[in-house]
Amino acid sequence: MELVSTGVEGLDEILHGGFTRGAAFLIEGTPGVGKTMLALEWALRGVKEGEEVLYVAFSESRRELDTIAETNGWNLSGLHLLESLPPEGEHTMFHPSEVELEKTMGRVREEMDRHKVSRAVIDSLSEIRLLSQSELRYHRELLQFKDFLQERHNTVLLLDEQASPEAAALVSGVIRLEQYLPAYGGVRRRLSVTKMRGRDYAGGYHDFIIKKGGLQVFPRLIAAGHRVEHPVQPVSSGIESLDQLCGGGIPSGTSTLVVGAAGTGKSSLAGSFAVAAAERSESAVIYTFDERPELIIQRLSGLGMGVEKHLESGLLRIQQVDPAEFPPGQLAHLVRQDVENRQISVMVLDSLNGYLLAMLETSFLTTQMHELLTYLGQQGVTSFLIMGQRGILEGVSSPIDASYLTDNLLWLHLFESDGEIRRSIAVVKQRAGQHKHDIHELKLGPEGLVVGEPVRKILESPQTPL
Repeated sequence: MELVSTGVEGLDEILHGGFTRGAAFLIEGTPGVGKTMLALEWALRGVKEGEEVLYVAFSESRRELDTIAETNGWNLSGLHLLESLPPEGEHTMFHPSEVELEKTMGRVREEMDRHKVSRAVIDSLSEIRLLSQSELRYHRELLQFKDFLQERHNTVLLLDEQASPEAAALVSGVIRLEQYLPAYGGVRRRLSVTKMRGRDYAGGYHDFIIKKGGLQVFPRLIAAGHRVEHPVQPVSSGIESLDQLCGGGIPSGTSTLVVGAAGTGKSSLAGSFAVAAAERSESAVIYTFDERPELIIQRLSGLGMGVEKHLESGLLRIQQVDPAEFPPGQLAHLVRQDVENRQISVMVLDSLNGYLLAMLETSFLTTQMHELLTYLGQQGVTSFLIMGQRGILEGVSSPIDASYLTDNLLWLHLFESDGEIRRSIAVVKQRAGQHKHDIHELKLGPEGLVVGEPVRKILESPQTPL
């Protein structure tokens, strides 16, 4: 089975190689979702590969297509275009509302034979449906057109706003594009493959964006297809007292949830593991939803961590993520790029609360997060997820229960002693290896991050009277 690349970044991976050559595929979706851009990318990919390609524009004029091309830096000069409205002074084209169906489809077949095309785009089927005037005639016309395409082994994309059962039954594959508006933030887009005859593909929803240069699709992360063998060894934070608390370090390839109220030092603690990885000449990345990168750099530098040199060398990267603009699929794509291209060993997600804001369907947050953590673990990446609790001292609660998703759980807390607010840390869970069970004081200052003596000793010591 010969496959034809879609020309769209990420879509070939979903289709396991591309479109089947010599078959017809239906691209459906509401106006503005990106159907025309996808079809143009695929058509221009064929022109680039030396094929003869025809674009039948029932819904777009030549001027509109030129505008799309100019915006994206494309050149349509090698593309054969059959538009519905002829340029001024020419009468070789047709207007679908003024001619009958036979003449319209006859002209399409004539142009395909005249140029000996191997690829064609019909944009869109809604015009043919209107000319047919009945479902029976529409179905017959599509069936005749399908026979015409099969005789010539043409690969064709058919665009439509909403796939009719007749059209979906006759084509070899159906790809649905969707867009929706959250209560706040930019438009979100996703696609799904609802049919692919005789072919395997990645099912489910896949996020995509429209940018200059075309569509970028982010295939849904499937951890089962990315398993790599790796040894398990302790990962140091670069802080001896913290490593001792964790039984010598956090096991590599495991996930750790760092949970606590605001001001307890969650980001600093997780950042220490990323900086320590860079000190070992390993790559690390911090994804931040809540803070600007310069503030993270300033805070870690204030704790005596040499952040700037590792940023300059590229061993450490701080990526700001806007939850109002980043779909979860795009974040998973960034993580995959860091893992596969930079071979990162430590990843920090700061914070899970910000990731929650990026999810429109919060019921699937734990499922997506589980898939991401499983993927990272199979790649030998040690991950740290920061989750802020509501409240400061009493009655704290978490927006979601993510403790069961991770292998390890570090709990940071604020307590009062001798009229002073102090920090504490405890290892609540560590699936691999032994750890201390005491709650220890956590100190942050110019000297760095230090795990102090057990809290019970501090509270048992004589208190200064008020």
